[in-house]
Amino acid sequence: MPEMQASATIVRFPGGRRGASPFRDQKSLMDAVYAAGSIPVSAADVATKRMAARLQILGFFDVSEVGGDGSLRALRPSETMRAEEARPWRIARPSYAREAPGGGHHFAG
Repeated sequence: MPEMQASATIVRFPGGRRGASPFRDQKSLMDAVYAAGSIPVSAADVATKRMAARLQILGFFDVSEVGGDGSLRALRPSETMRAEEARPWRIARPSYAREAPGGGHHFAG
């Protein structure tokens, strides 16, 4: 019986990938947020919310929940990890507004 050899051929299907999120990877999401300062994320875009939550833990983003009246509520990383479809988000560059004891800076939140 002949042995089967693994093929290294990769077939790319024509056209772009379709998905719920226009941001296919972390770099494109970071590029969009840092270029614009902040971006809105729809309530149903759970894929982008999960990616933003991971990047928030690393300190790359500030994430806020957008209320029904348009008000913003800052979300802690523990809250963003439970990305839900309840409300839209605003993802922004981190702010370094507050000073830490000793004159250093840390994330405002």
